[in-house]
Amino acid sequence: MPQHKSAVKRVRQSERRRVRNMAKQSRMKTAIKRILGAENKDVATKELTNTISILDRMALKGLIHRNKAANLKSQLTTRVNAMS
Repeated sequence: MPQHKSAVKRVRQSERRRVRNMAKQSRMKTAIKRILGAENKDVATKELTNTISILDRMALKGLIHRNKAANLKSQLTTRVNAMS
């Protein structure tokens, strides 16, 4: 247990951030799964624009690295374009 007042505050802040980050991480993974599970190209294209936006925001916030966001966007775009 933390002994100093500032350390107690840091624990509270860390817990709030952890919960917030988990929710964002979950939202991002769900958006990716929607594309991978899409039945036709129209639905996947709609989901792709939404997912790219989410990935950009996650990279901007530092939740994922910007290169990882770029790689995911590239992979998902290639997947959607390959659909018929």
